[in-house]
Amino acid sequence: MSRKLTHAILLIAAGAMVTGASAHMGTDPAAHAEIGFADGLQHPFTGLDHLAAMLAVGFWSALSARRLWSGPLAFAAMLLAGAVMGLAGMALPAVEPMIAASLLVLGLLVALRTRLPAALAASLVGLFAIFHGVAHGTELAGAANILAPLSGMLLATLALHAIGLGLGLSFRPSTWGSRLAGTGVAALGLTLLVRLA
Repeated sequence: MSRKLTHAILLIAAGAMVTGASAHMGTDPAAHAEIGFADGLQHPFTGLDHLAAMLAVGFWSALSARRLWSGPLAFAAMLLAGAVMGLAGMALPAVEPMIAASLLVLGLLVALRTRLPAALAASLVGLFAIFHGVAHGTELAGAANILAPLSGMLLATLALHAIGLGLGLSFRPSTWGSRLAGTGVAALGLTLLVRLA
């Protein structure tokens, strides 16, 4: 079995171990009063939608960007902005559909190895990140010390981007590998969009 096929199988298995397609655990502030750094650290790993989006951003950057970290850093910065909005009680329309749409679009970008100008790529992932951040921030609301879970969430996000970058770099020579990974992410996004319709 080739090394790349092994990586693809491990990625699929990791996704299968996630308990649900949505990371959203509810918005009852009392239920989250005791959350801390470890909770924030694990939060992006608890839903396949967020996990896939963060990996896809890194994967796409590895395939198409000259500056590998420009997309992931834009995503992380706007995720933080969105989380602060969610913590402040600000609501955006269609958060769940936009999260699903982000998976569809990012998956297609990976599958097609689409290259965009750096500013446009960063703006696109940043837009999607705001919606992911609002969802996370709303869930983390009510924590006694919000800095701890936010720090954990950002660290986990950057770690997932780094894993995505590593996978993307390992699949760079292989068109079939990026097509398989991108199609899987896009299919998840389409499935979630259909479920939400």
